[in-house]
Amino acid sequence: MAVYTHLGAEELAALIAHYPVGDLVSAKGIAEGVSNSNWLIDTAGKDGSATRFILTMYERRIELEDLPYFLGLLDHLSAKGCPVPRTIHDRDGASFRMLDGKAVALIEFLPGVSPTEPEPAQACAVGETLARIHAASADFGLSRTNTMSFADNLACLEKCGGDALGSIHPDLPAMLEPAREAAALDLSALPQAQIHADLFPDNVLMLGDKVTGLIDFYFACTGAMALDLAVTHAAWCFDGEGKYVPALGEALVKGYKSVRALEQDEQALLPQIAKGAAIRFVASRAEDWLDTPDDALVTRKDPMQFVARWRFYNENGADVFA
Repeated sequence: MAVYTHLGAEELAALIAHYPVGDLVSAKGIAEGVSNSNWLIDTAGKDGSATRFILTMYERRIELEDLPYFLGLLDHLSAKGCPVPRTIHDRDGASFRMLDGKAVALIEFLPGVSPTEPEPAQACAVGETLARIHAASADFGLSRTNTMSFADNLACLEKCGGDALGSIHPDLPAMLEPAREAAALDLSALPQAQIHADLFPDNVLMLGDKVTGLIDFYFACTGAMALDLAVTHAAWCFDGEGKYVPALGEALVKGYKSVRALEQDEQALLPQIAKGAAIRFVASRAEDWLDTPDDALVTRKDPMQFVARWRFYNENGADVFA
């Protein structure tokens, strides 16, 4: 359950009163997510009109100084016509407020559902939307360092240690060497933009083949657009058994290129970038696995699923991204 802080009806009503959205009608905790507390908020205006929002309280993994970047990026992309939820500013114009020492933000609710078994037409639409996001962010005035860079991934695995990694799976310590190779890969000369950096299917809302919302921008940063494409490829183009689905991969890349052509250096480096993207999730999942108590009511995510993706890209990346 992703509601770590309990807010009573009176507290919620008082909080919503700071926003020009009408009176609070209902609030329901949202189970999805692992880092923040979230509520589905319904309000009603004086004319009886109903509106729905998402209220988020930032609990962990979010630095307060990063919120102007995250929330400002949402507003910027939304204003450019991208399917991204805008931030609802309070009556003083602030994009977030502090409540009991924690930041809270009210976000526009967007319709749609996240696909669990994506189809090629959906992957194509996601590729197109990703490229649109990159283009629309070109004149965004803020920047943020990628805190999940390939060097950070290596540091994470080294901090875990070979013995602890081996306790998860005997093959996991062997990923330290590929992580070192990825950390040496310099992406700074590639075309840069504001990137989502975590575009899994559960961070995309769709109605049929139409993307209605990209959400959860809390890993967003300034970085190589090719990295964002590679992360999305690793997240979208494998089935539930971890097998690569060529139709999804081809559709995703085709959709992206229909909006933005890749430069020669990007195209050439994509196989290596994809391996680094896979290692990113090996590292984060291994860290979470080791940090999760055995009695916690949380289902651990297996880092070996992304070891398998790394192996696939290592063997087939040149052909996949040709």
